[in-house]
Amino acid sequence: MRRITFFCIVLIVTSIAIWPQTFQPVVEQMGEPFSFVGMTLTELITRFGVPESVYTARGDEEWQDDVVFVYDAGDFYIFRDRVWQIGITSVYGIRTGDLKAVALLILGDEARDMGDYILFRLHGSAWPLSLRVSIRDDRISAIYIYRPDF
Repeated sequence: MRRITFFCIVLIVTSIAIWPQTFQPVVEQMGEPFSFVGMTLTELITRFGVPESVYTARGDEEWQDDVVFVYDAGDFYIFRDRVWQIGITSVYGIRTGDLKAVALLILGDEARDMGDYILFRLHGSAWPLSLRVSIRDDRISAIYIYRPDF
């Protein structure tokens, strides 16, 4: 009887831990790295100093070209004089290299599985923010936080 009781308790506890989460973070409570989106160039350089490197990123259209500042904290995509997107290696316990299923489990029901990427809308900012988890070969290849209105 003790073994059955113990087994039931373990089953319940582990089931709760692996059940898909329903969570909707509020951006003001999250702080970094979400607060980096919207920084001016002056704020970015004051906060992180001179970038380790700088490169350009071509969008789908010519007018969508960005300058990207690379720091340890991530890649900061600049449009005009503001950060509109950051590329990071981890957020919410999701890391590049993890299986796609990990992101879907952590982000829960509001995550939209688009096949080769997952979209998740973030609430509570002065502007809309989205989390995009890119997938290649069923593994997370990149993580972006960005302003979808840019």
